[in-house]
Amino acid sequence: MESPWPSFRFHGPSGERPTTIATSVLISRNYWVDPKSGIPYPVEVRVPQTDLAIDGTLRHLPVMPIGASHPLISDVATVSPGRTMGEIDHLNNQRSLNVTANISGDDYGRAADDIERAIASLGAPPRGVTVENRGQLAQMLNTLAGLRSGLMLAVAVVLLVLAANFESVRDALAVISTVPAVLAGVVLMLLVTDSTLNVESFMGAIMAVGVGVANAVLLITFARHQRRAGEGPFGAVVEAAQRRLRPILMTTLAMIAGMLPMASGFGAGGAQTAPLGRAVIGGLLASLFATLLVLPAVFVLLTPDRPMHSNSLDPDDPESVFAESRR
Repeated sequence: MESPWPSFRFHGPSGERPTTIATSVLISRNYWVDPKSGIPYPVEVRVPQTDLAIDGTLRHLPVMPIGASHPLISDVATVSPGRTMGEIDHLNNQRSLNVTANISGDDYGRAADDIERAIASLGAPPRGVTVENRGQLAQMLNTLAGLRSGLMLAVAVVLLVLAANFESVRDALAVISTVPAVLAGVVLMLLVTDSTLNVESFMGAIMAVGVGVANAVLLITFARHQRRAGEGPFGAVVEAAQRRLRPILMTTLAMIAGMLPMASGFGAGGAQTAPLGRAVIGGLLASLFATLLVLPAVFVLLTPDRPMHSNSLDPDDPESVFAESRR
């Protein structure tokens, strides 16, 4: 059977064997023109690596393909075995060696930890050599670091706003005390569902913190109202938990029901957005128990058992200690 591919036969000057360095794919191409179609095809001559023995073929390769004299590599250079980089890249005009790996079945977080341990095990790099993580891994680490900073900043801002609104640092701290429970619920739900801590789950954690703080503000506000009516800390917070049980349950359960389809992970792209729904559900379940069980105890511990008065400096405020009626 005749082969569909054209056959090639190259001859050097005077019919000698062709040299392996007479052509280059990049700067000096050798073309073969198909006589039937007239289409030129670039041809590169290569010698198999198995035939490049140092003590044989490699030493006798000619350096110059044209000329009266044909010096060999062994005449102008010393050839010895060694190791070198198979490919040299450049980054910002500097030579770089890229090391890549397939992390199929693993997440970027664990892969980043493995890479850091592998780099640390090699010791200090030579002088003038730097090691840098680039690509999607570096971008993901920067994004997660920004989300962590944003979450802590949001909690701090909420604390300051509540302290100014309640005119009491104690009540603001009582509300913020539910945040660790929300974060613990998020982490526990991610562990149970075998989900990773990624950008989506971080967004779900921020959403859960927002809803949990809103429920805590609802309860503390009513407890403060009962305190102004003359109730003690324990009686006020118990009354607030009883009166605000239904709104807190309705808000939490409605949010959980809305996140169930997303948390299931079904549909196109569902696996990518599922951590967000799971984080919200775990955080809200923990927030529900923390708001109804832990928050009242924290409120009683932080609130002194004495008549409540306003900390306002406005003398026209009848509840302020600086009011004209109280002097």
